[in-house]
Amino acid sequence: MTRSLYVRVVFTFLAAMLIGLLVSVLAALALFEAKIDRIGQNDLIAAGEEIVRVYAQTHPADMETFMQSMVKLSSYSVQLYADAGVMRSFKYSADADELAISQEAVRQVKEGTIYRSTRKDKATFIGLPFQIGSERQALFLLPSSKNEPTLIRLMLTILLFVLITGSICILIAAIYVVKPIKALTAATRRLAKGDFDVKLGVKRKDELGTLARRFNEMAVGLKQLERMRQDFVSNVSHEIQSPLTSISGFAKALKDMNAIPEEERIQYLDIILTESGRLSRLSDNLLKLASLDFNRQPMDDVTFRLDEQIRQVVVSCEPLWSAKNIDVHLDLPQAAVITADKDQLNQVWMNLLVNSIKFTPEGGRIHVQITARTDAYLLTLSDSGIGIAPEQLGRVFERFYKTDRSRSDSEGSGLGLSIVQKIVELHRGDIRIESKVGLGTKVIVELPAAPPVKA
Repeated sequence: MTRSLYVRVVFTFLAAMLIGLLVSVLAALALFEAKIDRIGQNDLIAAGEEIVRVYAQTHPADMETFMQSMVKLSSYSVQLYADAGVMRSFKYSADADELAISQEAVRQVKEGTIYRSTRKDKATFIGLPFQIGSERQALFLLPSSKNEPTLIRLMLTILLFVLITGSICILIAAIYVVKPIKALTAATRRLAKGDFDVKLGVKRKDELGTLARRFNEMAVGLKQLERMRQDFVSNVSHEIQSPLTSISGFAKALKDMNAIPEEERIQYLDIILTESGRLSRLSDNLLKLASLDFNRQPMDDVTFRLDEQIRQVVVSCEPLWSAKNIDVHLDLPQAAVITADKDQLNQVWMNLLVNSIKFTPEGGRIHVQITARTDAYLLTLSDSGIGIAPEQLGRVFERFYKTDRSRSDSEGSGLGLSIVQKIVELHRGDIRIESKVGLGTKVIVELPAAPPVKA
């Protein structure tokens, strides 16, 4: 592939050069042909006038010798037409061709007019009246082609050197262009094999440099994704291993029915049921996150009262907060109407309230407030719980992250806030958490009152 790219670059350059030269030559001829002919005719007229002047001054007896010497001096072939229509030709070289000049041109010159060739004549020449004694003849000068082969060879040599030099330069340029592409290809192979530590050292400011920088950014992103995948697998394995170990251990103990008292057997069964429920919740949460990540769960937007939904969630959690003597205070406006997915938002409020109850000590308080804004609602859930340390606050939405590691083997999976954040983002909303250790936590959720209009 790389070799073909080299060849394509070189041949493309050569083709462009040839086409460019051809077009340039044709355009130059079209633009300057008349001017070049005019200059050549002027030179011919000057040479012819000099011949006429020398003849008038010297009056040579031998016309043949005189004209031959003038032809050699001027390097132009001469054709001389007499009154009787006789044409005498004096060639600069033996291989020079005679030119068929029209009778009209001869007539005009004999009448005393200087004749310049036109496009109809298909050649460049001039005609001058030439007085020989009492007879006026027509003197025609033709350009010599003695330098044409040399000029053609010169032009071909220049063209050849231009093509050779240009090809070498374009080959070097092609190497300069293709080298980072080869490096990119090798780096892509390493990525395909799972090596995400690859980095391109291309320091250029052109499109290839931009591509190399984007590739490095992609490699960093893939490395982060791979690390997240490994962490995810590790966390899932850890979360699953703990309840499975408990279920396996107590199930083995129950095999010997006679050696275990009835009360212990019931306790073992309760533990097995509890751990099974924990596995079930973990599976449900993982499926929920996967569905939200890939938008497999379509949004079922309906219009409902947000304040009524919050009240229902608080009532459904009453056994939890009343058991800890927590004071739950609601500050909800009347008729806070919102258009959203009702079931998904219900899960958001349930997860947030359960978290607050879980980390609020006996006799604490929880305050839920809804503030209406322009086309949006701001829900604030505050508690007097244990709070979150500053170094942990930025990680609370990470999957499987738990601020209280002492609870990690018995309560929760660390997926609740991840699900909450994903649902809020799908509703084009925003969620943030403010907390101080020992003073409590405040969760702030902002949601649009209605989904954006689709174009």
